[in-house]
Amino acid sequence: MSDDVCVIVIGGGSAAAVGLVGLAVMRALRGRSLRLALFALAVSSVLAMVTGTVVAAQEMFISPEDFGVLLTVCVASGIVTSAMALLLARAMVADSRTLRRAVRALGHGAAPGADGSLSTAEMGELSRELSLTSARLAQARERERGLERSRRELVAWVSHDLRTPLAGLRAMVEALEDGVAPEPARYHTQMRLAVDRLSGMVDDLFMLSRIHAGALALSPEWVTLADLVDQAVAGTNPLARAQGVLLGAEVGDPVVVRADVRELSRALTNLVVNAIRHTPSAGSVLVEAGRRHQHAVLAVSDACGGIPPDDLGRVFDVAWRGTAARTPEPDSGAGLGLAIVRGIVEAHSGAVEVRNTDHGCRFEVRLPLSAVPYGA
Repeated sequence: MSDDVCVIVIGGGSAAAVGLVGLAVMRALRGRSLRLALFALAVSSVLAMVTGTVVAAQEMFISPEDFGVLLTVCVASGIVTSAMALLLARAMVADSRTLRRAVRALGHGAAPGADGSLSTAEMGELSRELSLTSARLAQARERERGLERSRRELVAWVSHDLRTPLAGLRAMVEALEDGVAPEPARYHTQMRLAVDRLSGMVDDLFMLSRIHAGALALSPEWVTLADLVDQAVAGTNPLARAQGVLLGAEVGDPVVVRADVRELSRALTNLVVNAIRHTPSAGSVLVEAGRRHQHAVLAVSDACGGIPPDDLGRVFDVAWRGTAARTPEPDSGAGLGLAIVRGIVEAHSGAVEVRNTDHGCRFEVRLPLSAVPYGA
């Protein structure tokens, strides 16, 4: 074996032996402080380097003066390395504390340290992910609060709306039983109207529960927007005439969509009925259908005078009526119509929105176009 190889084997073996001892020490420190583990790693590396160097120098038979200089350089390097390891350990411990605070702050805003103040790119990336997760949790919590608020409002509105017609029914039944009803036929008509209204409210509640439960089963088929508009206008024209509202329709080029005709017709009818009820006498309601870019569009414009900006974001909430009055109009529903519209449209992978216009507001439904040729 040559002298060079012998020196390498002896020096490397000595360094490896010290490294194994350091590895055993680090395993024993598992679960302890990160600062202590990093310091042990640095000391083990320095001792392995110094031991290998010293043993190799002894085998090379260098002079005592040169050996002293070499040992001084090794010790100085070890001190500098240990000091740098302590600084790195201090930074890592500070980063871990920052991330611990970020974990505790999940769901309560942005995670601290996401501004790039952490010492390593990996820690910074982890902090940014925690910040995004925290924001998503905060949004989910806010949505949950909104749903809970809507549920409470729904219970309050529906309980009142059910109590009013039930009280009227009871009074009319008692009058008929006691024989004091002056016009029994008129009482029968009023009772039928009250039952019809109750049935409509129950149907709306059942429909909304299916939407929220994800149990709305669609039966899609090819249908033109013109057919949907014709059905909605024909079904709501009597109500428009009774309200003194002019109901019109404008249909552009034929557009075909694949949708559940019954459910989509219900959504469009809800929008038209809502527009008629909020449009004053001698006003007008316009139902439009057409194509815009990659979407089929159904729109209903009214002359209601507009919706307050603070309420635009709540229009499609459950039980929203746009009024704080507890006693609804005789022909009004339970404030579920627009919530049902949103549920049906979203079930068709579409979107619905509302915006104010010069004389009222405009509800617009956007649906994905069908795969058949335009105009088929």
